[in-house]
Amino acid sequence: MLNSISAQAKKLVALAQNANKKKSKTKLLTITSGKGGVGKSTFSANIAYALYEKGYKVCIIDADIGLANMQVLLNVKPTYTLYDYIDNKINLEQLYTNIIDDKLCLVAGKSGLKYNNHSGSYIYTRVVEDIISDEKFDYIIVDTGAGLNDFVKEFLSISEHILAITTTDPSALTDMYAMMKLLSNDKSKLFLCFNHTANFKVGQTICDSLVKLGHKNRLNQNFMVKYIGNVQTCNNISTTGRLRKLYVKEFRNNDSTLQLKKVVDELVKQIELG
Repeated sequence: MLNSISAQAKKLVALAQNANKKKSKTKLLTITSGKGGVGKSTFSANIAYALYEKGYKVCIIDADIGLANMQVLLNVKPTYTLYDYIDNKINLEQLYTNIIDDKLCLVAGKSGLKYNNHSGSYIYTRVVEDIISDEKFDYIIVDTGAGLNDFVKEFLSISEHILAITTTDPSALTDMYAMMKLLSNDKSKLFLCFNHTANFKVGQTICDSLVKLGHKNRLNQNFMVKYIGNVQTCNNISTTGRLRKLYVKEFRNNDSTLQLKKVVDELVKQIELG
């Protein structure tokens, strides 16, 4: 079960829920994975860009506490990080690193262990709440770290919309099943996307199997796992990553790009439905 959340976190959940009912409000999407190495951060960066191309204003928060790398994927050098804001050294406007004008922005993290002793303090929740209250963006994307540590659980607890990235690797599926069971205690739904997966049907079949297994083991019957698509393996993805570029921008007609854009279309549709 997720850790019980503070009054501040509950306030943010209510704010996020209200945001999804009004198009003028910011929508919060947390992207996570049970296992590291499944391509979650690359997914997050490319989803953010795809949303920007659809006309949305997007802010991506690097929430991989202690192992931040989003600035590398986006090829920017932030002046400030979220820790400067937490320490009251900067104002909210200074926190945003512009990727494309003020329409695609990064809230950078920082590698290191300085804030690892703040587990359970909800300092990160307050940063997210402030960005939502700013009403500057249509979407806030939170890119969590891998696994299910206390920091990841904090971001999961405050988000109504959660996208889990996995692969067909047995260990990745085992971790994903554990995450499903965890979230089913407190959440109503989970979006699921398969990376490095040959076709849509493969992901759908495995998703259905995970849900059936969960129900046999007393997974909350009201918990919905919504499979929203797959992205197949492509050398262009790793190549653009090494060059600090985004594959949805550099290879617009590639199958992987078109698959990811379908994922984004389905995400927007489901989030707008509430």
